[in-house]
Amino acid sequence: LPGKGRAPGLELDKPAFVSDAQYNRNIPFKTSPEAVRLYRLYNHWMMRTATYFFIFLNLSLALFEEPAVYPLPFLATSVLEVLCLLVFLGRLTHFAKVTLHNVFWKDTKNICIMVAILLSLTDLAVYGVLRLYGVGSIRWSRIVRPVFLINFAESRQIRRAFRSIRNTLPEITYVFLLFTFSLLMFSLMALKLFGERNLQTAEGLPYFRNYLEIVFDLYVLVTTANSPDVMMPAFDFSSWYALFFIAFVIINTYIFMSLFLAVVYNNYKKHLKNEIRKLAYMKRRKMVEAFNLLKEEEGEQFVVREARWKQLVKLVAPDTSSSHRELLLRISDDEQKGFVDKKSFVQLADLLNIQVVTLRIRRHPLARWAPALYGSTPSRLLRRAVRHRAFVWTYDAIILINAIFIALDEESPYISYAEWVFLALYIIEILLKVYTYEPREFFGKTQFWNWFDTLIIIAALTATILNATLKSTMKYNSQQILDIVFILRVLRLIRIVDSIQRFQVIMNTLINIVPTMLTFGGLTLVVYCVFAIIGMELFHGKIQYFPANSNVPHALECGNPALKDSLFARGRYCKNNFNDFASSFIVLMELTVVNQWHDILGMWIQPAKLYFIAFHIVMVIIIVNIFVSFILEAFFVEYSLEKSEVETAIEQKIQELGMGVQEDELQQEQLLDNMESAEHELEGDGGTKPQSKGLVFKIASKRYRTVDALLQRMFEAEIPLEDEGPSFEEILNFNSAG
Repeated sequence: LPGKGRAPGLELDKPAFVSDAQYNRNIPFKTSPEAVRLYRLYNHWMMRTATYFFIFLNLSLALFEEPAVYPLPFLATSVLEVLCLLVFLGRLTHFAKVTLHNVFWKDTKNICIMVAILLSLTDLAVYGVLRLYGVGSIRWSRIVRPVFLINFAESRQIRRAFRSIRNTLPEITYVFLLFTFSLLMFSLMALKLFGERNLQTAEGLPYFRNYLEIVFDLYVLVTTANSPDVMMPAFDFSSWYALFFIAFVIINTYIFMSLFLAVVYNNYKKHLKNEIRKLAYMKRRKMVEAFNLLKEEEGEQFVVREARWKQLVKLVAPDTSSSHRELLLRISDDEQKGFVDKKSFVQLADLLNIQVVTLRIRRHPLARWAPALYGSTPSRLLRRAVRHRAFVWTYDAIILINAIFIALDEESPYISYAEWVFLALYIIEILLKVYTYEPREFFGKTQFWNWFDTLIIIAALTATILNATLKSTMKYNSQQILDIVFILRVLRLIRIVDSIQRFQVIMNTLINIVPTMLTFGGLTLVVYCVFAIIGMELFHGKIQYFPANSNVPHALECGNPALKDSLFARGRYCKNNFNDFASSFIVLMELTVVNQWHDILGMWIQPAKLYFIAFHIVMVIIIVNIFVSFILEAFFVEYSLEKSEVETAIEQKIQELGMGVQEDELQQEQLLDNMESAEHELEGDGGTKPQSKGLVFKIASKRYRTVDALLQRMFEAEIPLEDEGPSFEEILNFNSAG
């Protein structure tokens, strides 16, 4: 982009500023030509993918190191770890080359990465030397491996989640202290009420005589995992004692646990709003910087000329079609003055983030090959019937009837014949739709439900034919093929979910939150890795698993005589151990679910239980509540937000140019949402309706909007458009910086 009176070194940073604004990157980069080129390379998707690959490779080394699921020689794992650390060092050096030095060295996450690399290399060297001399040691640095997942620039969503936890902790602490006080008070009352009555549990053990055991048992009762077992000895002694446990559950399980969720949700929303405010200001600031580099004087105002604007958009979004760019220009330059003013230019990042579907006007192949037949009255009536909502409702009813038949006895010959009838009806449905709608659009790459229906029907037909053939020719009933047939039949029922309007809102939200759920997946992975490694170091070898017919001594006690007659051993929980990384993950998952977790904890001595309680507090009370808060906010946004001003402006311009599809003109809106194509509606009944243009546009359906984008739009609405916000330095120094 040529610039008047500006150094050539500034030319590459204009699209970089806009790209950062579009993708909400808040990295203050150097503006020299070399630094900008390195910055664009740093943000390339292949570089980010490679970084994540080595991060997960580094984490997965725990599967192959002692104690290993799949043992590899120490030399192999150490070489892989050194390779990962070198990649991390290279990525960090690359980042240092593109960002400002004072910002780089003030950034805590960069310091964390450098310290983690140094600690890992030191620990690896010490462990290797001690191993050569036959001295046992602990790989304590493995606990810092999740640091790389958290602190690289690509993981800003995970850092945001951790910041939400950090910022929420003070408020949670106050509630937790009150909860602890309540727990201790009830435990003391239980000791005085039941401790002197010589009661016993069903296993014949003393009941509520040790204060620490009482505290633990009542803490488990908060999770309801040991209810009503923990109450029964007292309840058997006197029915009045049930009031004690009822009061405990109401106060601690229902009130305090609800308070935890309320506090977490309130603080999560507050800090999320602060995060989004920072992103909005940063985006606006970067767009202003780009505008200042491109602006030219026009009368009494500064503007960006049309030619420069086009070149900029082409550089920022090279995959955008020329027709799409023209549409965006007509929105930015509404009066076609030949330039874009500052206010419209700042909205460019939002315009690029709105998914506009380009629909090509194509005639059905049969309309070209046999126009007389395809345009005949019977053909038009048939296609009109297929487009009608009654057609969808009819097949929804067929699917429901099919569900009843699936639940009936498969051995009945009538049920078997009925299955062939249903398969025939589904095949007819697919053929009618392909006849009605243009095939290339019907089977387009974004047409999930069309592909889903077709593949399920073809697979079910193939499996049913194969099963019938085997039964008739070989007198053999293949259970594997039958299992596939049954699963495919049940999977058909999923399609009806997308046919009901209220279900669509839920499905859209679920689809939208999937990318952001990966953030919580990363957060959970970090917590699991840390606790799994600590658990392996603390409890490795304490529990062993033996087959049921094993003659090994103490096999029934999981290799530990101390577990004789314990609930853990009697429940055959021996595989729930910390003998390797995979087993540790499974135990932690069971602890997250909390059902029967007291049986798993029952095998450990009192101090070791602190590990499990700490995991429950971190994972279940804090992180799960953070996740629930996110789900609540996502559904509130999905239900409450309508189209944004930018989306409305795009739709108005599309209709103004005569290149749009009016929703109220569609005879089958649901199919349009699924297909993202209005080809069939634009052809007319005869399929030969003339069109003045070869393209039409529409805003992508809500199922393609991410929750992050919706949340950002919700909070951005509170910031006036002309408010450019504070400077870069002030933004980076916000309380939620990073």
